[in-house]
Amino acid sequence: MRYFNWSFTFFTIGVLFIGVGCKESSQAPQSSQSENTSYPRSNTASTDIVMITPGPDVQMELQEELILAEPGTVIQLEAGLFEFTGGLSLDVDHVTLRGRGMDQTILSFKNQESGAEGLYITSDYVLVEDLAIEDTSGNGLKSHTANHITLRKIRVEWTSGPKETNGAYGIYPVNSENVLVEECVAIGGSDSGIYVGQSRNVIVRNCTAKYNVAGIEIENCHGADVYNNTATLNTGGILVFDLPDLPQQRGHDIRLFKNQVYDNNTLNFAPKGNIVASVPTGTGIMVMANSNVEVFDNDIKDHGTVNIMVVSYLSTGIKINDPNYYSYPEGVHIHNNRLGDCGSNPLGESTQLMTMILGTPLPDIVWDGVVNPEKLADGVLPSESRIYIQNNQKEKGAVTFGNLGGLASLVDPENAQPKRDLVAHAGALPPVSAVSLQGINP
Repeated sequence: MRYFNWSFTFFTIGVLFIGVGCKESSQAPQSSQSENTSYPRSNTASTDIVMITPGPDVQMELQEELILAEPGTVIQLEAGLFEFTGGLSLDVDHVTLRGRGMDQTILSFKNQESGAEGLYITSDYVLVEDLAIEDTSGNGLKSHTANHITLRKIRVEWTSGPKETNGAYGIYPVNSENVLVEECVAIGGSDSGIYVGQSRNVIVRNCTAKYNVAGIEIENCHGADVYNNTATLNTGGILVFDLPDLPQQRGHDIRLFKNQVYDNNTLNFAPKGNIVASVPTGTGIMVMANSNVEVFDNDIKDHGTVNIMVVSYLSTGIKINDPNYYSYPEGVHIHNNRLGDCGSNPLGESTQLMTMILGTPLPDIVWDGVVNPEKLADGVLPSESRIYIQNNQKEKGAVTFGNLGGLASLVDPENAQPKRDLVAHAGALPPVSAVSLQGINP
């Protein structure tokens, strides 16, 4: 899912160089600043409210305000269509960027010529809310090492519908601590609509993700609550992944609960080579190589392939070169979910192995059965490492389950020995602790 973007690197260096120059010049007297500025600025940084309206010079005006902002600045974008040809960046702590609503203040990057993002944030204690970001050439809103960040009531959308040429990520915080994403909407990402990666203490709540490859994705995170969201019309609804070759690994302590996950059957349109290109069309929730994951009190239905899937990274068949990577899902507890129809229309190459082993329709819950052989004692995993499935309900009939049979079955599916009995998965794990955010804007 990662690729190195030289144009982004050069753009960022350029912005940083400009930012340093402007910050040095901001030491000049205020009267000198006002003579060179055609829109209002307060003289008091702690109460600085900057009002910006759409216009032909808005690219320069807004970027200058983002550079000159001091802690406490509120940049208020009025209602209207703001058109940009380059990405925007912010590296000042304690700044608020606010619109008049995600359907009122629209930042359009339809004619973007530079920058890998629409908005790129590298500062702490930032609040962005009540605006839309449309049609960026790359990611919509990315934050990197931006701790204590709140992204609220933001819509990121590629307005021409699902396309491989759309930007990869809509809302994209990464390498951060204390991240809140709430009441946001993400549409059309060719990788993930809402993605939080390599971060600690994360909450994603009350959001809507549709027509993305992955609706919501939590990747290589330590501590994340994902709840009260709607994921529909994506390829896969909600993904919890841990991947190799990244600075933070061993994703753990993840809760998915009270989400509406339904009808995620959009054909996978991810560029070839991306890990999400292997996500089967018609997947509700997928957990890969994470530990201590609790999936409960969700409504999951109407998926052509599977409602819930738990797999090892080994099932992808991709070679692992990272010696520190741990590829097994462990301590996964799936309970008290309400499940609907699934499995009657599995599509794509990635489903062929499952259907060969389990037939169609596929079960509601599928586990590849791959375990760490070094942890087995008399063929059994320790209790804290097992997959537990209990008290789930089905709209019609009983909840169905399929264990693909482990690594041997994936290597030789014609001689696979799948298991369908849920008795081996009876029991429970202690509840995963709730995420407690610190230093987040109200």
